[in-house]
Amino acid sequence: ALGVVLLPNIVYSAFLLGGVFLSVAGLYLLLNASFVAAAQVLVYVGAVNVLILFAIMLVNKKENLAAIPGLAVRRLLSGAVCAGLFALLLRVAFVTPWATPGPEPLGEEATIRIGEHLFSDYLLPFELASVLLLMAMIGAIVLARRDVLSADIATGEPADQGLIEKTRTPLLLEKTN
Repeated sequence: ALGVVLLPNIVYSAFLLGGVFLSVAGLYLLLNASFVAAAQVLVYVGAVNVLILFAIMLVNKKENLAAIPGLAVRRLLSGAVCAGLFALLLRVAFVTPWATPGPEPLGEEATIRIGEHLFSDYLLPFELASVLLLMAMIGAIVLARRDVLSADIATGEPADQGLIEKTRTPLLLEKTN
C-alpha cells in the first residue's frame, strides 16, 4: 500500500493498487465472505483498476513539479495532516473496546440469501441499476462516436471511412523499392 503512494511512476502505482484490492479480497475470504470477495475482485480489480489505467494512459502528461510555487510548504502541511490522521487512527484502535467473536459466519448460505434478496425483495432497484448502467454505456458510445462523426463531417468523407483502416505509409527504417 505504501508503494501506491510513494512510487514516482503512476502506472506502477496503479498496478500496486490492484494488488492492494486483491489483498482486501483475500481478507474477505478469510472472513468467510466469499460473495464480497468475488465482488471486490470484479468491481475494484477488474473495473476500477482498469479504468484508472486507461485514464493514466489517455492523459499521460509529464509535469514538472519543481515549478509549482510553495511546493515545500504544501508537502510539509500534507505530512503534518497525514501524521495527525495516523495518530488519531492509532488512538481509536487502542481505546476501542473490541467485541468478542460472535457466531460462526454463514458461508455459502449468505451468498444464497443475497441472491434470493436481489431477485425477490430488491428486484426493482436491481433492474433500475442495470438500466442506469446501460444508459451510461450508450451515452459513452454516443460521445465517442460524436468525435468520429464530427471529424468526418469536417473532412467531407462518409462516416464509415473513419472506421476503415487507412492505407499504410512506409516507415523511414523500411527500404522502399
